[in-house]
Amino acid sequence: MTAPDGGARPIDQERAITTAMEHVADLIAEGYQVLLTHGNGPQVGNLLVKNEIAASVVPPVPLDWCGAQTQGTIALLIMNALDGALAARGLKGRSAGLVSRTLIDPADPGFANPSKPIGRYLPKLEAEKLAIHGQIWEDRGERGWRRVVASPQPLEILEVDAIKQLMAGGFLVIAAGGGGIPVVRDAAGTLKGVEAVLDKDLTAALLARQVEADLLIIATDVPNAVVGWGTPQARAIGRISVVELRALAAEGYFASGSMGPKVEAACRFAEGGGVSVVTSLDQIRNAVTSVEIARFDVGTIVVAS
Repeated sequence: MTAPDGGARPIDQERAITTAMEHVADLIAEGYQVLLTHGNGPQVGNLLVKNEIAASVVPPVPLDWCGAQTQGTIALLIMNALDGALAARGLKGRSAGLVSRTLIDPADPGFANPSKPIGRYLPKLEAEKLAIHGQIWEDRGERGWRRVVASPQPLEILEVDAIKQLMAGGFLVIAAGGGGIPVVRDAAGTLKGVEAVLDKDLTAALLARQVEADLLIIATDVPNAVVGWGTPQARAIGRISVVELRALAAEGYFASGSMGPKVEAACRFAEGGGVSVVTSLDQIRNAVTSVEIARFDVGTIVVAS
């Protein structure tokens, strides 16, 4: 949802989402029922910078608030772009963005040792101003200080019943954006947002499983995952089983900050009885068609265009 050079100006985001929705509209025009989720890294990053700049004047808002704000903004852009793309195909758009919470375990090991870096590097004095508000910052050497938070496992999307009802009513739903707003439930049953970042791909797999989807497509910026990336032995991965893909992951072929979470999410959904595809955004229509033609068995993963 940014420009090719990584730019995240409002116009960059609007253009990127408009392009993405053209591909989604193609699927809807062919009669497929689609449920969308999305990332929000650059958008939350922008909010964090605003927090930092204004920290001495306005108290910074917590991460769960940032997640909710970006879910609403991105859903707005998606709905506008999708309605336009469908109208161009002679179809009436019926889309709905849902602010979505993801339940996590307050005893998740990630909270004991927050290690997920977020936001930009800052000088020590600026980091200390933000630490006063309860944030955790670490000295990262020459580049400066950086904020770290927990990245716990997603357990349940709490709005799944609302998602199902909207889908049954014919709406294309945008939900669980950015991995969902992380919340924990206390002994009294009260829900509370926490300072954490959830992996969007793992939440996507969870969402797909909760709504009993047939196919999970993880759209990225490369046509396929590759074994031996950057070496003469590099080869694209096509159809593969969960066991085979997990073996490759165990050998360290997929970077934890990029393809690794996508591979893990694909495995989790396939293990639950679905079919997973990891491919580039412009190939999602072909991916659906390929799965139908090949009649892949449940538990299959396709990590290719």
